[in-house]
Amino acid sequence: MTVLVLTRPTDATADLVIAELNGRSVPVHRLDPGDFPEALAMAARIGPDCASWEGVLRGQHRDVSLADVRSVYYRRPAGHRLHPDMPEQDARWADAEARAGFGGLVTALPCLWVNYPHRNTLAAFPPVALATATRSGLAVPRTLITNDPTEAREFVAALPGQVAAYKALGTTHPSDDGGRPQALWTTQVRPGEIDESVRRTAHQFQEWVDKAYEVRLTVVGPHLFAAEIHAGSAAARIDFRSDYDSLTYKPCEVPHHVAAGVYKLTYAFGLQYAAMDFLVNPQGDWTLIDLNPNGQWGFIPDLRAPITQALADLLERPTT
Repeated sequence: MTVLVLTRPTDATADLVIAELNGRSVPVHRLDPGDFPEALAMAARIGPDCASWEGVLRGQHRDVSLADVRSVYYRRPAGHRLHPDMPEQDARWADAEARAGFGGLVTALPCLWVNYPHRNTLAAFPPVALATATRSGLAVPRTLITNDPTEAREFVAALPGQVAAYKALGTTHPSDDGGRPQALWTTQVRPGEIDESVRRTAHQFQEWVDKAYEVRLTVVGPHLFAAEIHAGSAAARIDFRSDYDSLTYKPCEVPHHVAAGVYKLTYAFGLQYAAMDFLVNPQGDWTLIDLNPNGQWGFIPDLRAPITQALADLLERPTT
C-alpha cells in the first residue's frame, strides 16, 4: 500500500515527510498534478462490477495503481500545465476538464486525505475561519471586512489607540514583472491612512492586539504541537514572516480551553492537519488570528522532527 504525495517538484516540507516514510520502508509515490496531461497520464474505470474507481496514474518514471493508495498527502501541487500551442479559449476549457477529471478522480479515492483540497479551500477563507473559530469557543480579534473607506475609518477610529492590523484575505500578490507572487505582510494602519482605493476590492481590518509573543500551533490528527515565537525586530513584531532571522522559539503547552476550541475547529472543517497562529497578550490570553490548513511547520527547530513523525504516523497507519 502506497502513500500518494501530491506536490510540486520543489517542496522542502514534503521532502521531510517523504524521507521519514522512506526510512520506515513505507512505499511512497510522489507526483505533481501539474504534470497532467502533458507528462502524466491516467486511465480509470467504474461500473456495476466495481464499487470505486479502478485504474492507474502513469508518471514519467513509474505507475501507481489507484487501488494501492492507502493515504494522500496533499501539499502544494502546481496548476495543470497545458500544451503551449493551445488557443486561449481551448486552454481554459482543457484546464477546467483537467481539474474536474484528474482532480475529481484522485479526490474520489476512498482513503485518508491530509487534507481534502475542498476542505483546505473552505478553511482558508478568513471570514469562514473566523466565524467557525468563534463558534468553537476561540477568541478572535474584532474584525471588519469591507470595501467602504468610511466604514473602515470609523472602525479603526473606535479601536484602542486608533490603530488596526491590515491583513490581506489571501496570502500573495502578483509580482510586477510576472515572476513569483509576492507575500503581503501585515501592516499597521490608522484612520487617516485609509483612502478611496479601499473601494476597489475587499479589505480586512483587525483590532491591534498588544502581544507578549505569538504561538504557532500545529495540529496533526489528535496531536497538538505549539511553540512560542518571540520577535527580535520591529518588523517581526508586526508580522513574524517578514524577518525569520530575528525569531526565537520555545515549545509550550496549550491551555485546555484553547485545545478544546482547536479540536472543535478542525473537526468542523474535517481537517487532519492545520497550522494556527495565536497572539498571547501579557495577561496570557490567546487570540486566534490565522488558520492555515496547509501551513509550514519546518521552521521551528524543536518541533520539526515530532511533527514530521506524527504526519508519517498518520499517513502510514490511516484510520479512515
